[in-house]
Amino acid sequence: MALSSLSAKILTETTRLSPCQWFVCARSKHTRSRVPPEYYAERSKEHEKYGGDPDQPHKLHIVTRVKSVMRRPYWEKDMVKYLGLQKANTPVIHKNTPTVNGQLKFVKHLVRIQPLQTPYGLPEEQDMADTYINSKGELIIRRLLKPADPKANES
Repeated sequence: MALSSLSAKILTETTRLSPCQWFVCARSKHTRSRVPPEYYAERSKEHEKYGGDPDQPHKLHIVTRVKSVMRRPYWEKDMVKYLGLQKANTPVIHKNTPTVNGQLKFVKHLVRIQPLQTPYGLPEEQDMADTYINSKGELIIRRLLKPADPKANES
């Protein structure tokens, strides 16, 4: 009985190994992220800079590709093509949804994203042909004058 307890004691003491310090350092060096933590910090101050309100976000984005996709990975080229941004400096309008925002996150270094502002309200179906987007990202409606009703002038 003393022999079995002695052998059990020897086995437990031999199985405890001290961790190698060089192994721990090499492992953390290759698995730890090298991106600084301030890169992931919340950027709430930019809402005021770009005229946005975090409580009431805009409904539409104006997305413009400003950099080339040459020498970029295939997934970025595919995402640019999927978003309809093949031509540079041509604005495309997308909805502000989590799905689209996730796609734009992959190519955020290639595009410029602006909110679409509608100072005169959303256009009606017949006014869609007479709208344009100015350089500030505002949707302007050119309202044409309609002939007045002759009955309204008589009374």
